Formats: sequence, C-alpha cells, structure tokens
Amino acid sequence: MKKDTHPTYFPEAKILCVCGAVYNAGSTQEKINVEICANCHPFFTGKQKILDTARRVEKLQERQAKQATLTARGGKKARLVKRVARKVAKKA
Repeated sequence: MKKDTHPTYFPEAKILCVCGAVYNAGSTQEKINVEICANCHPFFTGKQKILDTARRVEKLQERQAKQATLTARGGKKARLVKRVARKVAKKA
C-alpha cells in the first residue's frame, strides 16, 4: 500500500446527537454531529406518526372489518361445508 493515500482512522471517534446522547465508534472523522439517533428517533421511541394521505389505513381497516364479518357468519369455506352436508343428508 502507498503511504499517505488513506485518511487517518480514529478508533474512538465520538458521535454526538442533538438529544445529548454520545456514542463511540471507529471512523475517519474524529467528531460526528447527528440530528437523530436511536434514543430520539420516532420509530424507536414509539412516537411515530403515520401520515395517511390516500386513506390507505381506513381502507385497510374496512377490509379487515369486512373479512371479520364474513368469518363471523361462516365465510366461503363454512358455506361449502354446509352445502356438502345438505347434499349428503338429501341422499341418505
């Protein structure tokens, strides 16, 4: 390898977040400032907001409710079983 072509490596580089969390990691930069980390990211903290611009969440909930009513009254499979049972009873 040629000398002086690679950047210097800092094995104990500090990563500083806006929320105050400090992490140590290896990097070519001695200090890294970030806006969001695992402590303050909405996905990890459970404060994530879902923006529903195309009414997708409501549509999904409607489909699930419709499916629940179908299974409550028997659904396709249950109706098929009843029909077969009626045919067998008719023959007997």
